[in-house]
Amino acid sequence: MKPQLLKILVLIIISRSLFSCDATKRVAEDEYLLTKNSVTINDKKDNSVAINSLLHQKPNRKIAGIPLRLHIYNLARPNIDSILEEKIYNNPKKLARKTKKLSRKQVDREVEARINFNKWLKRTGEPPTIVDESLTKKSAKRLQDYYINNGWFNVETTYDIDINENHRAEIEYNVETGRPFVLDSISATIKSPVVESLYKKIKNDAVIKKGEQYRTSNFDQERERISSELRNAGVYHFNQDYVGFEIDTIGTNGNVNVDVKIQNRAIRTPDSVRRVPFQIYKIRDVNIITDYTFENRGKPFQDSIRYNSYKLYSYNKMRYQPKALTDAVFITPGEVFKDIDRTRTYRHLNELRTFKYPNIEQIENNDYTLTDTIRLTPLKKFSLGFSTDVSTSNIQTVGLALNPSLLIRNIFRGAETLQISAVGSIGSSKEPKEGDPFFDINEYGLDVKLTIPRLFSPFYTENIIPKYMLPSTRISLAATSQTNIGLDKQTFSGAFNYNWFPNEKVTNKLDVFNVQYVKNLNIDNYFNVYSTSFGNLQDIALNSYNTPSEFILADANGNPILDKSRSNDFINLVLDDSGYASSNPNEYKDVNGIKERKDRLTENNLIISSSFSLIYDERTNLFDEDFSIFRSKLELAGNLFATASSLLGFQKNSNDRFELFDVAYSQYVKTEFEYTKHWDLGKKNVLAMRSFFGIAIPYGNSNSIPFAKSFFAGGPNDNRAWTAYSLGPGSSDTTNEFNEANLKLTLSAEQRFNIFEDLNGAIFVDAGNIWNVLDNTNTEGAVFNSFNSLKDIAIGSGFGLRYDFSFFVFRFDIGFKTYDPFYEVNNRWFNDYNFSNAVYNIGINYPF
Repeated sequence: MKPQLLKILVLIIISRSLFSCDATKRVAEDEYLLTKNSVTINDKKDNSVAINSLLHQKPNRKIAGIPLRLHIYNLARPNIDSILEEKIYNNPKKLARKTKKLSRKQVDREVEARINFNKWLKRTGEPPTIVDESLTKKSAKRLQDYYINNGWFNVETTYDIDINENHRAEIEYNVETGRPFVLDSISATIKSPVVESLYKKIKNDAVIKKGEQYRTSNFDQERERISSELRNAGVYHFNQDYVGFEIDTIGTNGNVNVDVKIQNRAIRTPDSVRRVPFQIYKIRDVNIITDYTFENRGKPFQDSIRYNSYKLYSYNKMRYQPKALTDAVFITPGEVFKDIDRTRTYRHLNELRTFKYPNIEQIENNDYTLTDTIRLTPLKKFSLGFSTDVSTSNIQTVGLALNPSLLIRNIFRGAETLQISAVGSIGSSKEPKEGDPFFDINEYGLDVKLTIPRLFSPFYTENIIPKYMLPSTRISLAATSQTNIGLDKQTFSGAFNYNWFPNEKVTNKLDVFNVQYVKNLNIDNYFNVYSTSFGNLQDIALNSYNTPSEFILADANGNPILDKSRSNDFINLVLDDSGYASSNPNEYKDVNGIKERKDRLTENNLIISSSFSLIYDERTNLFDEDFSIFRSKLELAGNLFATASSLLGFQKNSNDRFELFDVAYSQYVKTEFEYTKHWDLGKKNVLAMRSFFGIAIPYGNSNSIPFAKSFFAGGPNDNRAWTAYSLGPGSSDTTNEFNEANLKLTLSAEQRFNIFEDLNGAIFVDAGNIWNVLDNTNTEGAVFNSFNSLKDIAIGSGFGLRYDFSFFVFRFDIGFKTYDPFYEVNNRWFNDYNFSNAVYNIGINYPF
């Protein structure tokens, strides 16, 4: 065992022994501290979260086996006010001594501070859980009710309180369920002919089914299902209260006979209630007021349009194309009333991001029809945004950024939004060139995004992607320029994509095309940026190769160094030397690898791709902690132009690649799969897991993946025991500043728990790495050859703290290299497992 692990274990043992006798410090003489609950179901222990959540009393929460919050609470004095009053204010001598050193006001502040600190200890801590037999009886009753609601009608529950020494006690609950009851016959008694007719069509989809075990929750779901189906079939006045169930278990030998009862509509007057059959309602009219405000109510309309049976009104000149609004409205004149149409209308109108929350009023007419009035209050046409940022990094001493933006709503009268964003920043580099100004780093750019709330297409797409899926189109153009940062770059990009939501859980995105052009402006600065590559090259020049004197300079101390300005010439000199290749093959290979990496990272990139992504998200809300998310993406680049280049007979360049606008375009296929799962374990305990697999395969016009499309490993949201870009590829012995490859595999697990109030903790294990596969890299250890390469998966573990600010979570993690593939196969475990080699990560929100 490593010395660090032994120290941690000793610390835990000492802490537990010191705290054990302090746990009952605030437990009265005739009271007992609850230390354990156990539930036995039919002679078998059940520690599941579902069962334990039914118990009214639970032992104090523990961290590493220690009830930390209980001990914090015990540090507080029960009657601090009276103690201080008696100790200071009622003691003239002591008060006199204190007021000699401090003023009376300072003494009062000191006392108040001690009282407030005592309150903080109580508020932060957790009072001891004292055994209360009345609550124990309630817990036993709740266990009994739970099993009755799940079909065990003959269940019996008992409990036993086991009192131990030192004012501690354990409670054991015993449950004997007996035989579960099963649903047998299911009939229906329905008063309204209309409802009876509709029920016959939907009864085969019932949640309650013959032969299944009785569960109360299924009857609740069935009641909700019937109500939803009927309201979406035109029964306007229907709700769940009209659905009831008559249960018969007498003489059925463990079976349950069910009669579904649906009453007539109840019409209440001040003196009586009368019952009438339900009727199906239709939509007579839909009125849309496009510029409603509280001040405008009651005023006459100045403009109106009738479009596809809809009536649109405006207090001023009509500012919207009718189709843009009616496409967002699912309530259709002449159609049967459907509750879901109202819900979809609310959602789609909100997605337009042009109006405040809409108001839909439905008025009942005498002929079983409804008149709907939709009131829309427009948001301001123009919205200005402005943000600033001050930062520092390993590149710059200080950086200042300004990000103004302009949002224009309804720009083409079709509820479109146009967003124009600009970025401008300046910074001071940590290693400025002689003669450069203080702010020698700058970046500026412009980003334009147009969002259209429908599919912008020359084809009719309603049959493929209906409007209830909230389809939208986004067109974007962006350009940025960086100077004095690395190689200096100009980037131009453009995209045309569709988004739609088949249901509440699924999100689809289709990039019809995505164009990205990256131009490097300062290639000569490569070896200043990638200093490790230059260091390796210099080592060969000084110690291995017979380097001509014109390539060698002397530093300030007179030591020989390689002339950095002639690095490219030296590389060509070595690679043209066939004799050196024979006598020093490893060093020759290293120089060739340096050149290949330099050529790849300095070449201009032209990427023209299409992609499709799918997200399946089971979360019901932001606070849901029991869900799964599946993400997938498929991207294809360069195929269209590769086919066109061949058909048109274009000539290839010296590297056997087709060019477009004098740039060799990239051709590859890339796919990604990610699965995230959370388990809510109760008491703010969550087990989270994430897995990721991605691969990008170059072919045709490319033999490698552009840097912007490759994978990297490490960082605060990946394997946290390594910094970003420092891990991999594989087990290769690399010291490059930026390591990347075209295959990635990751698996992470994290146990999250509450410490106190908004402070949470976590322990985690991250595993994964990146490799090269099916490209032009053949570096030993970097290539994924077979499943045997999985032995190079790096494993990091650690712990962290999270503070929840409600609108975001501040995260601090410490990652330790647990299994490091950079070492020899038999010596990879716990080599750098210590705080001096740990990686400290700061992040916002959870990593997954």
